[in-house]
Amino acid sequence: MDTSTDSVTQTRLMQNYRERLTPSLWAFGAATVLAPMGALVLAPFDSTIGLIAGTALALLVILAMAGFATTISVQGTTLRAGRAHIDAKWLGTPEQLTGEDARNARGVGLDHRAWHVIRSGIDGAVRVPITDPDDPAPYWIISTRTPDRLAAAIQNARRDASN
Repeated sequence: MDTSTDSVTQTRLMQNYRERLTPSLWAFGAATVLAPMGALVLAPFDSTIGLIAGTALALLVILAMAGFATTISVQGTTLRAGRAHIDAKWLGTPEQLTGEDARNARGVGLDHRAWHVIRSGIDGAVRVPITDPDDPAPYWIISTRTPDRLAAAIQNARRDASN
C-alpha cells in the first residue's frame, strides 16, 4: 500500500471539521421540567396517561433541541456556518477568541454587517475576515467550543484553496 496516499488521506481527515452547537446541559435540564408539567395538566383525566404524555413531550423537546442545533463545518475548501457557506479562497486569517475577547466580539464589538452564528452558553468564537470585494459582510463570527480546531481547519482549507 502506498504510504504517501495514506498520508494524504490522514491529512484530509484532519482538515475536516464538524461541530453541532447544541444547547448547554442546563437547557436540556430545563426541558425535562415539561414531563411533570404535562403530567399535572392531564392528571385530572388520567394520571397514567398524563405521566406518559408528559414524558413523551419532554423527550420530544430534548430531541428537537439536539436535532435542530446549528452545525459548523469545514469540508474540503468550504466553510459552512448554519445555512451560509463560503469558499475558503474568500477567507482571511481566522482569529481565535476566548473569554472577554469573545464576549466583546459577540456583543459591543460586533459589526452589524457581519455574518454571525452566535450561541449563548458557548464561550469560544472564531472571527474570519471575508476578502471577497462583492460580499457586504466584513467578517464572519462563529461560536465554537473549540476555536483552535476550527481556526486550524479554516487555515488548512485556505491553503488548499490557494493551491
